[in-house]
Amino acid sequence: MHEPQPYEAYRPLLLSLAYRMLGSVSDAEDIVQEVFLDYYQLDHKGIRHEKAYLAKMVTHRCLNEQQSARKRRETYVGNWLPEPDVVYSANWTGDPADMLEKTEAITYAMLVMMENLSAVERAVFVLRETFSFDYSDIAEIIGKSEANCRKLLSRAREKLDGLPDTPVFHNVRAMELAGAFIRAAETGDTAALVGMLTEDAIMISDGGGKVRAAIFPILGRERIMAFFGGLARKGHQPHAYIPATVSGQAGLLVHQDGQATRVLTFQWDASGEKIERIYLVMNPDKLTHVTNTDANLS
Repeated sequence: MHEPQPYEAYRPLLLSLAYRMLGSVSDAEDIVQEVFLDYYQLDHKGIRHEKAYLAKMVTHRCLNEQQSARKRRETYVGNWLPEPDVVYSANWTGDPADMLEKTEAITYAMLVMMENLSAVERAVFVLRETFSFDYSDIAEIIGKSEANCRKLLSRAREKLDGLPDTPVFHNVRAMELAGAFIRAAETGDTAALVGMLTEDAIMISDGGGKVRAAIFPILGRERIMAFFGGLARKGHQPHAYIPATVSGQAGLLVHQDGQATRVLTFQWDASGEKIERIYLVMNPDKLTHVTNTDANLS
């Protein structure tokens, strides 16, 4: 029986780890590729736990990359949002069950919130909450004691719990609402949008200075409705919006001339029935990997 090589066995996990630590698909791919190139040059005799060793290599590179990324974001034009990890189907049947995957511990909305964590807090949170690493392994990976790792996780949870608008994700209902949002946005049906947005809803768009986007968040239901009403009046093509799962939660993909031009995902209120935040990624550099139905890191 063929025994998978480390690259085959651990690449998906390491990509997921790097993406959740950095919020960047392209950076995650680069780091994992570099790690494997270095790993295959090592003497493996002293490596007892291959998975943990590779996770350690990826984590350390991500911690270094986060320092550089934070400096780059100081000069970033407008709002910075994570790169979306998108799975979609251009032949969607309209059945929400068709788009469902396993529920993710860390959704896109959570990735946005995790920007409030320090690099080490984020590493511990991801390793424990998403990948269920033992504290002994986490301690080895980040070079701290198990007691410190427990404190770091507790601190990260407190920060995330203390933030407003904690995301609520209801898979089937979320995809149903995404489908309704498509119809309302394509037609400019502001009456339908009223029932889908909380009064104090916020839309955050990321154009990165590459395309025209709102520099500041759009605040309030009325202004958001005006934005989508304006898009409809400008004659967007029917069926331009395609349902998608975006980093583990319901979202939409917008195509133009065969290229992804926008990715939207939502944060729901406590009832799971209304949208309180819309995240709109328009920066073309963050959409280059959104090319087909298999373009995902899950």
